Amino acid sequence: MNEQNLIYDWNIINWELNRDDSKHPHKVWFDDETLRDGLQSPSARNPTIEQKIELLTYMEKLGIQKVDLGLPGAGPFHVEHIDAMLNHIVENDYKIRPGAAVRTVISDIEPLVDLQAKYEIQIQASAFLGTSPIRQYAENWTMEKLISTMDKAVGYARDNDIPVMFVTEDTTRSRPEDVKEIYSRALELGADRLCVCDTCGHVTPNGTRQLLTFIQDEVIPDAGFKRRDIEINWHGHQDRGLGVANNLAAVEAGADVLHGTALGVGERAGNAPLDQTLVNLSLMGVIDNDLTLLNEYMNKAHEYVEVALPRNYPVFGEDAFETGTGVHASAVIKAMKKGDHWLADRVYSGVPAQDFGLQQIIRIGHMSGRSNIIWWLENNGFEPKEELVAHLFEVAKSKRKLMSDEEVTLVVQDFLQTNS
Repeated sequence: MNEQNLIYDWNIINWELNRDDSKHPHKVWFDDETLRDGLQSPSARNPTIEQKIELLTYMEKLGIQKVDLGLPGAGPFHVEHIDAMLNHIVENDYKIRPGAAVRTVISDIEPLVDLQAKYEIQIQASAFLGTSPIRQYAENWTMEKLISTMDKAVGYARDNDIPVMFVTEDTTRSRPEDVKEIYSRALELGADRLCVCDTCGHVTPNGTRQLLTFIQDEVIPDAGFKRRDIEINWHGHQDRGLGVANNLAAVEAGADVLHGTALGVGERAGNAPLDQTLVNLSLMGVIDNDLTLLNEYMNKAHEYVEVALPRNYPVFGEDAFETGTGVHASAVIKAMKKGDHWLADRVYSGVPAQDFGLQQIIRIGHMSGRSNIIWWLENNGFEPKEELVAHLFEVAKSKRKLMSDEEVTLVVQDFLQTNS
């Protein structure tokens, strides 16, 4: 039997990724913002240099193409960390491309000039500037002032051979004419990368598509540039819980690079979760990265950054592939007994656990059936005798939540000692 025939996939009905590679600088890439934007989370802890390098190593192994190493303008401490990570990248010949966030001021860009000369490696300057009417009003900015500010900073970066990604903050609430004017000027100054930002987590998937279409079909060509020569980045946030959905919409609309953070760590409700984005694009067949280390990376980020990892977090939470429900567990166990990991991973899960370094786990609790108990006993070295199964079944039904392995073991051992 062809296993693929066991699932009718409505997701692919009338759907395909219409991406003309000749119109893009490269395939879909990812920019990991965990070590910069992610650390703006009110709950985040700034990891040590050693911990940052370990997280960076996971990014490299997962095939993530770009990384934001920090904000050099925040002070010598941050420059020291960026320096150490650049050294690690160069010494280990990593493929991942480094970048750093900078305000559109020359003093933020100067450290990158020195570091680029030191390591002889290109360091992307992600130069950001707010463009929405609400931000302009709050700051008493005018478009003339924004253009002037950008001219000095981007001009300085390009004069010093620093590649520039020009970032418009709050793009998703900015006027079309302002977006067009400021991006056009950035392109004229030599920025060959644009970053479209949903800074306040405002946009919906439709808004994402409309904005990116406007930039690709009108802004870039009207400025006299070819689409394939300009890299479009998409940077989303989670204020409305749409970060992943908007990332997927951005890919469909033609974005070249998706930004995100581990476990969605970031300011306010967080950034778009990079992990969930990778999982979904992998399952959609858009990317073919080996993501078996993604679970390890998420747990290290959880430990080092102290970002929350709820038990029910998609894919990487403790509950994601566990079941104590009798009917569900019975189906998974039957698949396991067939020796079919493909089947066991999918019969009661929309995400195949093994693809991401995980596995299905059968638990025992008040909603469990006998199959749960027999399976648990057999896989933990106990003979599933009828009396033991009946006793454990009775104990489980009296519980208000699933039993831990330690709890079950104690019940089993106590029963065996009493009845020996």
